[in-house]
Amino acid sequence: MKRIILASASPRRAELLRTIIKAFEIIPADVDESVHSYKPSAAAQELAERKAACVFDKIGGKDVLVIASDTIVYKNGRFFGKPTDFDDAYRMLGELNAAKHYVYTGVCLTDGGGIISFFDRSEVTFKDNSDADIKKYIEKYSPFDKAGAYGIQDGQLVASYKGSLNNIIGLPTEKLNKELARIRL
Repeated sequence: MKRIILASASPRRAELLRTIIKAFEIIPADVDESVHSYKPSAAAQELAERKAACVFDKIGGKDVLVIASDTIVYKNGRFFGKPTDFDDAYRMLGELNAAKHYVYTGVCLTDGGGIISFFDRSEVTFKDNSDADIKKYIEKYSPFDKAGAYGIQDGQLVASYKGSLNNIIGLPTEKLNKELARIRL
């Protein structure tokens, strides 16, 4: 049986991964998260691949499988990563407010002998939130570790979504489970 490593510090990703894999270790990847692609699906996969390679290079060895993931919020040609502070979160949420955007999550699996890389895309529509609602959300939920400055699981800002909820949270478990079954851990 392979030693499975989740290359993420996200408690949400760990929680989602536990729904399909019971035993794994967590080793966060410390990588540059700047993107070099203008295509959101490619950017999300590139970051996931960079994280997987970073952690595999750290621990390496036989019978190790590293799972890495990265989520990007995308609207009208712009990427929304993690906000740097309150003002940045407020700006992002204001730009996403009362509109539709897309959430791309790239996933990479590597055992050192090769990689499997894929992405999922979901559509999210925000409610028409007031400035006071946005400020209250930031104060209550401190979304500084979330792409786009929000978590759909908080149940506050989002009117509707299409696609995988788990993808929006940060790990498309439906697609990941299919890939894991293909490689037969």
